[in-house]
Amino acid sequence: MKVPVKWLKDYINIDISAQELGDRLTLSGSKVEEVISSGDEISNVVTGKILEIKPHTNAEKLVVCQINVGKEEPIQIVTGANNMKEGDIVPVALHGSTLPGGVKIKKGKLRGIVSNGMMCSEEELGIAGEEEVHGLMILSQDTPIGKDIKEVLGLDNSVIDFEITSNRPDCLSIIGIARETAATLEKKYNMPSLDYKCSCEDKITDNLKVEVRDNLCRRYAARGIKNVKIAPSPAWMQERLLEAGVRPINNIVDITNFVMLELGQPMHAFDAREITSNTIVVERAKNGEKFTTLDEVERDLTDDMLCIKDGERTVALAGIMGGLNSEVKDDTTSIIFEFANFDGTNIRVSSKELGLRTEASSRFEKDLDPNLIQIAMDRACNLINELEAGDIMEGTIDIYPKKLEEHTLGVDSRWVNKFLGTNISKEDMKEYLNRLELRTEINEDILTITVPTFRCDINIKEDVAEEIARIYGYNNVPVTIANSAGEKGGKNRKQHLDDRVIEALIGSGLNQSISYSFVSPKVFDEILLPKDSPLRKAVKIKNPLGEDYSIMRTTTLPSMMEALARNYSRNNEEARLFEIGKIYLPGEDEFKLPEERNIITIGLYGNVDYLDLKGIVENIVEHLGVFGARFTRENENPTFHPGKTAKLYIKKDLAGTLGEIHPDVADNYGVDERCYIAELNLDLLYSHSNLNKMYKALPKFPAVFRDIAMLVDDNVLVQDIEDIIIKQGGKMVEKVKLFDVYKGKQIPEGKKSIAYSILYRLENKTLTDEEVNKVHDKIVRTLENKVGAQLR
Repeated sequence: MKVPVKWLKDYINIDISAQELGDRLTLSGSKVEEVISSGDEISNVVTGKILEIKPHTNAEKLVVCQINVGKEEPIQIVTGANNMKEGDIVPVALHGSTLPGGVKIKKGKLRGIVSNGMMCSEEELGIAGEEEVHGLMILSQDTPIGKDIKEVLGLDNSVIDFEITSNRPDCLSIIGIARETAATLEKKYNMPSLDYKCSCEDKITDNLKVEVRDNLCRRYAARGIKNVKIAPSPAWMQERLLEAGVRPINNIVDITNFVMLELGQPMHAFDAREITSNTIVVERAKNGEKFTTLDEVERDLTDDMLCIKDGERTVALAGIMGGLNSEVKDDTTSIIFEFANFDGTNIRVSSKELGLRTEASSRFEKDLDPNLIQIAMDRACNLINELEAGDIMEGTIDIYPKKLEEHTLGVDSRWVNKFLGTNISKEDMKEYLNRLELRTEINEDILTITVPTFRCDINIKEDVAEEIARIYGYNNVPVTIANSAGEKGGKNRKQHLDDRVIEALIGSGLNQSISYSFVSPKVFDEILLPKDSPLRKAVKIKNPLGEDYSIMRTTTLPSMMEALARNYSRNNEEARLFEIGKIYLPGEDEFKLPEERNIITIGLYGNVDYLDLKGIVENIVEHLGVFGARFTRENENPTFHPGKTAKLYIKKDLAGTLGEIHPDVADNYGVDERCYIAELNLDLLYSHSNLNKMYKALPKFPAVFRDIAMLVDDNVLVQDIEDIIIKQGGKMVEKVKLFDVYKGKQIPEGKKSIAYSILYRLENKTLTDEEVNKVHDKIVRTLENKVGAQLR
C-alpha cells in the first residue's frame, strides 16, 4: 500500500525525513518495502526567466537564450525549443545537474556557441502525464526566480510503500498508518472531520428499501444524496489520489476512493435513477448469469458469487466492482452511497475466479471491521458538504443483525517479560498498549486489555506480547540463551514413540506420505459424511489460497483417499502408505484455539484385504507396548464398508477405526480397487504405551495343548470367542491362537468353521489331564450357550 507522506501529515505532525520514518515504522512492525521520492533523481534544477532570445548564427533551428536564474549574471543556453518567448519562466538544469533516468547535464558548445545548461520539458523532468506534451514546461508568471524546481512543483514529496500482512486490515488506510505512526513516534494523531449537515428534507427510508438475503453480507448501509453536481474534484483531493496511485474521475467517484484510502472502508456510488425498483437486494448470482462491470467487460457469474441487485437485475459484484448499468454519469443528479461488509473468503474466491482484483476486493478479502462503516458514512457526507457536491438526505439505512463487540484479554505482565526475555515494567506495558488504542488497566500484575473491533488479530496472550515488543522495540529486546542450552540433548518421549511407529510401519512394507492440513469443505460429501456430523464443523481459514484449501481438516480420511487416488491414476498396481499428521477440532468459541490431535493414517490397495490392515494395526499396538487392545464390529460409519469395518478400543477408550472403504467413496475418488484405511488416535495410543520391559522367568512346568474346532454362525466375531475362552479359562489359559477359519461345501450355508489351539499351564505345578479337561469342558459349554457353537 502506497502512503503519501504529505497526506499522512494531514493527521499527524511528522518532523523527521521520510526515510527515517520508514525505518522507525519498520522497527515497530510495519514493514516498509521502499521509500519513493519523486524528485530524488533531480538535482540543481532551478526556475529561470528568459530575458532575451536570439537566432543561432550557425544553425537555423537553434536559438540562444539569456536566462536569469537568480544570480548576479544571467546564463546563456542554446536550445531547439520554439514554444517559449521572452519573459517566460521555465525550469533550468544548470551545469552539473541530474535528471530522471540518470541524465547528467554539463556545459558545452552547440555549433560553436557555449551553452551553460538546458531548459527542461515536463517529460525531461519525469512528470509528463498520459497526454503527449511538446516543448518546454512554461511556469506561471508569479513563480519565484532561482528556486529549486522540486520545491516549486512539489516534487519533494515522498511516498512510503508498505507491505500490509493479511492479519492487519486496519493498516490498509492512511488513518491506520497514522495510528501506527503515532504509536511509534509517541505522538497524537487526529481523525478527519466527521461533521455534516443534511440539507434535504427527503428521507432515504422513504425512497429506498434494502433486503439482505445472504449471511455473506454482515452489514449493509446506505445514504442518499440529491441535487448532485458532477464536477472535477478540487486540486488537493486530486493530488492526494494521484500520489496514492488512483486516477481522479469526478467529485463523487473521487469521494468514494478518497474515503476508502483514508479510512480503509470501500464504498460505492449508484446512480439513483438506475435503481428503478427502489429496492436493493443483496443475494447470490444465478449460475450462468452474465454481467458487465465498470471496466466494460462482460463476466460469467456463478451462484457462489454475492451480488447487489436492483430487484432482480444485478448492479454490482459485492465487494469487487460496480456495474456499467448503474455508474455515476455526467448528468447524474441523485446518488445512493453504499457501505457494506462482506465475508472475506467469499470475496477472495469470487475475485480470483473472475480474474478481477480491485482496491475494494483486496480490502474486503481480509475481513474488515464492520464497525468502520459508521465512520466512513459520516466522512463521505462531510466531504459532500465540503465539496458542495449535493444535498444529503435525512436518515440512514443500516442492516447490522449481529454486531461485532469489543472483547477483553487478561495477561500476566510477568509472563510477558518471561516470554520476551525482557524486564519491562507493567506501567510501560500499559503505556505501549494504550498508544495502540488497546485500552489497558492494571490489577496487581494482570494487564486487562479491551481490544477494539478493528484489531481482529489480537486474541491470545502471545498477540499482546507481540504488540508490547514491537512498540518497546525489537532492537531493544536482549539476546537470551535458550532454556535448553547446557542441558543434555535428545529426543523426547513423543519423538521416540514416533520412531517406533514409523519403524513398525516401514517394517510392514509401507511408505510415508505427507499431505496438507487444510482441505476443501467438499471432502465431507466425498466421504459420505452425514450433514449433521460434528466433523463438518471445521476451523475456517480467514485468507485461504482458494476454496480447495479453505478449512482445517477434522479427519485425515480424505487426505489418504486423495493419496491413494493419485497413485491409482498413475497406474500403480498397489499402494501402501501411512501418514502421521494432525486434525483440528474447533473450540467452543472463535477465540479459543482448536484442539490439535495427532493421527496415524494407513491406506492400502492392491493385493491386500482387511486382515492385512488389521495385522499392521496390531504391529503398531505391539511396538508401542499397548495392553488391553480389542476390536469390535462397526456398521454405522458411512465412509466404510458395513461388515468389513472395526473399531479399535484400548480398554474403554476408542482409539480409531479401520476397514474397507465404502465402494461409493472409492468411486468418488475414481478408484476401482478395494481400498483399506485405518485412522488411529496417536495421542491415545501414546498415553497407553508402556515400553518398560519386565523380566519373566522361563516356565518350570510343562504346558498342555488342546485344539478346539467348532461351527458358528457367520456373524459371530472371533473376538467374542477369544474373550469367552480367556474368561472361562482363567489363570490356567496362557495363550489362545486362531489357526483356521474355513467356509466351503462341507460347511452349511451361513456357517463357518473356527479352530483354536489353547495352551494351558500353571506356574506352580504340573497340570493333570483331569484338571485341564474340567476347564476345557467349561469353555466348550459356554461357547455352546453364548454363541451357539457346535463342536466338529
